[in-house]
Amino acid sequence: MIPSGIATALVDSWQYFLHLAVVLVPLFIGASFLVGLVQEYLPPERVETMLRERNRGTGNIAAAGLGAVTPFCSCSTVPVLAGLLGAGAPLGLSFSFLLASPIVNEIAAFLLLGLFGLEVTVIYLVSALIAAIIGGILIDLLGLEHLVKDVRITANGRTVATDGGTTTCSCSTTQTKSHRERVETAARGALSFFRDTFPYLLLGMALGALIHGAVPAALLQQVAGPGNPLAVPLAALAGAPLYVSISGMLPIAASLVEQGLPIGTVIAFVVGGAGVSIPNLILLNKLFERRLLAVYATTVVTIGVAIGFGLNGLFA
Repeated sequence: MIPSGIATALVDSWQYFLHLAVVLVPLFIGASFLVGLVQEYLPPERVETMLRERNRGTGNIAAAGLGAVTPFCSCSTVPVLAGLLGAGAPLGLSFSFLLASPIVNEIAAFLLLGLFGLEVTVIYLVSALIAAIIGGILIDLLGLEHLVKDVRITANGRTVATDGGTTTCSCSTTQTKSHRERVETAARGALSFFRDTFPYLLLGMALGALIHGAVPAALLQQVAGPGNPLAVPLAALAGAPLYVSISGMLPIAASLVEQGLPIGTVIAFVVGGAGVSIPNLILLNKLFERRLLAVYATTVVTIGVAIGFGLNGLFA
């Protein structure tokens, strides 16, 4: 016979899992279609072309904006980054794109909206975009271009080389499509994206439900509650080794907030994981010298910490 305490925890976890499923699955389906639609109208090579001729300042704004609306994974983001650098785009502009791409996207926006409401979602998205713009400008001022490797990266049928000012890119020729064809292609792409990514959402919901039902709130409060002045930076650092997908991180984040952790501390955990994930760093290591890789990781953690403290201050 199952002890009553364990039975209660399992029931609580199951109920919270169902709550997350009802809220998140419809949003995730809608976001998946939007991802497919954006990829039809803004494929990686088009984003690269749009940003190549941009200058500092306004270019950083455009790069952060395109990084936010183009839902590329690391295997697509890094070749775009390599193409930008190879074409002579400023390092800071390229960094604004790189910083915004993993932490601001349609999936994050939809799931944040469902979990935390409009106010938190808007503050998060605006803060992350501003941080990506400012971060790129500051990186530009440091003059670290010499820390970019001369490499050739191949991904998704694209070959991009950074060889001191020239760019080679072998991409399949994009055929002109009607809007209806693009929507149909986006729907098929959304189905594929949904199949590939939905397991991470399920994993995140399961872990979130387990935390909600089985982990004592008092323990979480002791480790990462408002009484720990290092909770926000530690959360930003802890996200990296635990990250699998933004869709998997956010249900866990919602569970942590339900258990009483400050919203800013939890968001710092999400930002740190999304930007400094192990797969992302492995790919960037092919493009950046270690010093530049450390600068990137430090910048992401700093963004997570800044947003975390800001949200904690607003929602104290």
